[in-house]
Amino acid sequence: MSIAHELLGPDFKIIDSDTHFTEPADLWTKRAPAKYKDRVPLVRPNADGLNKWYVDGLELMNAGAGSIIDKDGVKTKFWNIDMMNHITVDEAHAGSWDVSARLEVMDEQGVWAHIVYPNVAGFGAGRLLRLEDRDLAYAIVQIYNDAVAEWQAESNDRLLPQMLVPFWDMDHTLAEIQRCHDMGLRGMAMSGEPFNGGLPDLGNRHWDPMYELCSELDFPINIHIGSGDSGGSDQFRSMYGARTWASQDAHRAYVLMCVQLELTNSNFLSNLVTSDILVRYPKLKFVSVESGIGWIPYVLERTDYQLQEALPDDPALQRPSAQELFRQSVYATFWFEDSAPRHSIADVGFDNVMFETDFPHPTCLYPNPVDYALERLKEHDVEDIKKVMGGNAAKLYKVAV
Repeated sequence: MSIAHELLGPDFKIIDSDTHFTEPADLWTKRAPAKYKDRVPLVRPNADGLNKWYVDGLELMNAGAGSIIDKDGVKTKFWNIDMMNHITVDEAHAGSWDVSARLEVMDEQGVWAHIVYPNVAGFGAGRLLRLEDRDLAYAIVQIYNDAVAEWQAESNDRLLPQMLVPFWDMDHTLAEIQRCHDMGLRGMAMSGEPFNGGLPDLGNRHWDPMYELCSELDFPINIHIGSGDSGGSDQFRSMYGARTWASQDAHRAYVLMCVQLELTNSNFLSNLVTSDILVRYPKLKFVSVESGIGWIPYVLERTDYQLQEALPDDPALQRPSAQELFRQSVYATFWFEDSAPRHSIADVGFDNVMFETDFPHPTCLYPNPVDYALERLKEHDVEDIKKVMGGNAAKLYKVAV
C-alpha cells in the first residue's frame, strides 16, 4: 500500500497547485485572425539557428520545452544541460504539452488535478508589456485563454490553467476576467510587480475594480514567482543575478538567481499584508506560487513586531495583524522543502498551505512527488495533511472532490 493510501485513504484526490504548460509552437498562429498571423507569438530560428519565440518581431525567449523531464520520463541531470534553455521540445516528455500524456503522468503519480501556469508570455503576462500595440497584446491574451480553456475541457477538468490578464487596461481586464470565469476557468495569474511596466503598484486604488470583481466572483489572484518579468531571460539575469558573486560558475549562478527570484514573493507578501487591500476586501484570495513557505512566519512576525512595537496606539494600526490577514486571505505553496513541512507549517497555517510539484520545470518533484511530500508531513494530524495535499486547493479552485 502506498504512503498516500495509508495516510489519506484510496479515494482522496490529491491536487498539485503549481505546474506548467509548454505552449505548442502553433498555439497562437492557428487561432489568430489573419491580420495577426505574423505578429502573435511564433517560433522561428534566429541568426544562429536556435529556435526562439518571437512576438511582433521582438524576441521573447528560447523555444525550449520549459522541461527537465526527457521523452523517456527521466529527469535530466542538472549539470548536463544549459539551464537557460532546458531541453528541446523533441527531447522532452510529451506530458509537458499534451493532455493525454499529462494525465498519464498524473495517474502514475497519484495526482488528481493540476493547477497550470504559462511559460511564453511570462508567469503573469508581463512580457506582453513590451508591445506598443495594445490591441495585439489583448488578442494574444484572449487566444491563450481560449486555448487553455479547450485544454481544461479536454482533460475533464483535471487540468486547471490559470488565465492571463491584460492588466495594462482595466476595462479589458474586467471583461476578460468575467469572460474566463464564465468559460469555467478557475483563477488568474497576475503580475506581482506591475510597476515594472510603469503601472501602479497593487496597493493603489487603481486596482479596486479588479479586486471588487474577483471578490464578487470568488476568483483567486495567483502571484507566481517571476510574474513581474517584462523582459525575458536578459531581465532575469539582470534583476535576479545582480547579487550573485562573479566568481560563481554558470550552474551555481543559475541556482542563486532562482533563489533571489523566489524570494521576490516575500516583497509582495509583506506589502500585501501591511496594505489595506485585505482589510477592504476580506473575501479576496491571493496565492503566493512557487516560492515555498519556510520564510513566511519570519516575514509576518517581522512586520507585525516593528509596527506594533513602535506605534502600538496608532489608530491606523487598529486593524488585523499581518498574521491575521494572511490567515484570512492568502495561500502559499511548497514542494522541495524539508524543514518547513515538518516543523513550521502550523505557524504558516494548515488552512493556508498547498502542495505543488512544479512539473516539468527544473526543480520539480519527480518521479514520486506525493511520497516525497507525505514523508515530510506524516507526523501531522491526518485532517491537516488532507488540507495541504488537496483540500485547500479543491476549495480555492472549486475542484469537485
